[in-house]
Amino acid sequence: MNISIAGASGFVGKALTRMLLEKGHTVTGLGTSRSHPLQSVPNFSWISADTTRPGAWQESLSAADAVVNLAGRTIFKRWTRAYKSQLVESRQLTTRHIVEAMTGSSQTLISTSAVGYYGNRGEETLIETSPPGEDFLARLSVDWEQEALAGESRGVRVAILRFGVVLGTGGGALAQMLPAFRAFAGGPIGSGRQWFAWIHMDDLLAAIGFLLENGKAHGPYNACSPGMVRQRDFASTLGSVLGRTALVPVPSLALRLLLGEMAGVLLASQRAKPERLIEDGFSFRFADVEHALADLVSRA
Repeated sequence: MNISIAGASGFVGKALTRMLLEKGHTVTGLGTSRSHPLQSVPNFSWISADTTRPGAWQESLSAADAVVNLAGRTIFKRWTRAYKSQLVESRQLTTRHIVEAMTGSSQTLISTSAVGYYGNRGEETLIETSPPGEDFLARLSVDWEQEALAGESRGVRVAILRFGVVLGTGGGALAQMLPAFRAFAGGPIGSGRQWFAWIHMDDLLAAIGFLLENGKAHGPYNACSPGMVRQRDFASTLGSVLGRTALVPVPSLALRLLLGEMAGVLLASQRAKPERLIEDGFSFRFADVEHALADLVSRA
């Protein structure tokens, strides 16, 4: 397949690029970085562009069999008014411009969203048909998904992956956690009772490949492990895998003082279940958190 990846220089984007190239696909990467670490690899080309603006970069999408849209500024930063505008524009405008450049029925769009779509939902089990939340990230996710789903009116097959926290090596959330835990300074966030939606990078990449190849797959999918876990149990398991105690909590008040509104993302409870992936026959390699963390720590 000829596959374009928006956001190909990000944490997930680089890993996905490697996987698709190893499987023999031709990949075009799009992003704001001037260069890409894989741009000398055969069957890969890199286009540096601001995808929040229309431009010549859109021409590359007309020849693509599929587009994977991973573009978007990180949410893990203090949300000033200006930065919230960047969060919105980097997602909605990029997605809008991708859809405008796609040509129709022979194409597939796999677009990103987040379990933040559901907001803070306590003990409720969240499946793909559960209604959205009402906070900033939930509203952003709803609008982001609508921009992608507009592709259906053009005959594009659209599938949306609502990411949980992606656990991988070389970056992402786990790279931020490991130093503190290794220094015996790790522990639960807030009360620790909130449900923590996570997914191993290998399973996420496999899920993207699964949706690319499954011509009937469409609509939203929760991209998180079926091994649902509370945040305190996640912290305890990570400590155990590292041979460390995990008893130093991060108080909610301190987190809110440090991060402001964004702290709500870390304190929210999302008991998300990947119901549609399971129903469609996808098999998770890392379905429990201990197995996943042991694998990743051994690689790191």
